[in-house]
Amino acid sequence: MSNGLINENEMAVFVRKTLKEYFKDLDGEEPCAGMYSMVMDCVEKPLLEIVLEHSGGNLSRAAEMLGINRNTLRKKMAQHEIN
Repeated sequence: MSNGLINENEMAVFVRKTLKEYFKDLDGEEPCAGMYSMVMDCVEKPLLEIVLEHSGGNLSRAAEMLGINRNTLRKKMAQHEIN
């Protein structure tokens, strides 16, 4: 890989590229506080939506695929306003 990292998957490469662009676009300004939450929210919502779609809306199956319990999945869905 051009960035010198071994075994980095496509998603990690995309996140790395996007964050580098984010810092470049700041043009010397300070990044927002809560950057971790900002990035996790950007990744978590589409992850939940796609897994729920793939599971046909079956929360138990989706939670199992995600490796979390069903109550945690429900909580995350509410946080991201996913029906």
